[in-house]
Amino acid sequence: MKHLIDPMDLSLEELDHILNLAQDIIDHKEKYSELCKGKKLATLFFEPSTRTRLSFEAAMMELGGNVLGFSSASSSSSSKGESVGDTVKVVSCYADIIAMRHFKEGAPMLASMKSDVPIINAGDGGHNHPTQTLADLLTIKREKGRLDNLVIGFCGDLMFGRTVHSLIKAMSRYENISFVLISPDELKIPDYIRTEVIEKNNIPYKEVSSMEDVIGELDILYMTRVQKERFFNEADYIRLKDTYILDNSKMALARPDMCVLHPLPRVNEIAVEVDDDPRACYFRQVLNGKYVRMALIATLLGLA
Repeated sequence: MKHLIDPMDLSLEELDHILNLAQDIIDHKEKYSELCKGKKLATLFFEPSTRTRLSFEAAMMELGGNVLGFSSASSSSSSKGESVGDTVKVVSCYADIIAMRHFKEGAPMLASMKSDVPIINAGDGGHNHPTQTLADLLTIKREKGRLDNLVIGFCGDLMFGRTVHSLIKAMSRYENISFVLISPDELKIPDYIRTEVIEKNNIPYKEVSSMEDVIGELDILYMTRVQKERFFNEADYIRLKDTYILDNSKMALARPDMCVLHPLPRVNEIAVEVDDDPRACYFRQVLNGKYVRMALIATLLGLA
């Protein structure tokens, strides 16, 4: 039995299988419409979510399976003091596979040690978000035609952005990748990502505070919101929340084939006017997320 807790849990061969399967699902949807008939996915979301939870549910339904679960900790027995381990042990009696989001880093890893069915980490605190990474990789592959030879800029909240941490880990295994890290000093990439992932793999990178100075160098611009829920001090959040706003004037400085990604939700870090730019890939990214989660569910259940 295999779980997906960290993007590095997947070998490059397994990653290629999932991405290729997702593309085949896109091309031949009818072939997969009853693949998970009789199977159940449990969505255990101890933290609020719209896209990720509904994406998992839509993915399982389109595979012909069923879904059960809860959408907030307050509606689960954790509000009565039940441990994550006990919750997962119970739910694994009802479901064939579990997608779990939790506000505490490491909670899905603990769950995987107690579960009798595969666990998918749907986001744990500021740590990892591996299925968003799969959506990001599929989007990059479909938009750029490759996962190597890319200059990738990450902009915004790089300290708490679990989607950023996960994608940096995943991209670190491909050839000729370089990173441009755009953030205020207070929201720089965590030291462990810089030293244990970027520098350990000898990946060229630079840290800057100005988007305008570097946007013309990028193949991919990965925007993130400044996350209010990660701050202990509201004054710090208010001071930093509008640091970077991507608008048409900044897009005019970018390459004609640059792709803009964003894990969403967006607040105001991408102006609505950018949505009409063909380089804006974030809503196509959402759709890719559904297909890649279909591929992941089928793979972990041993059905494809």
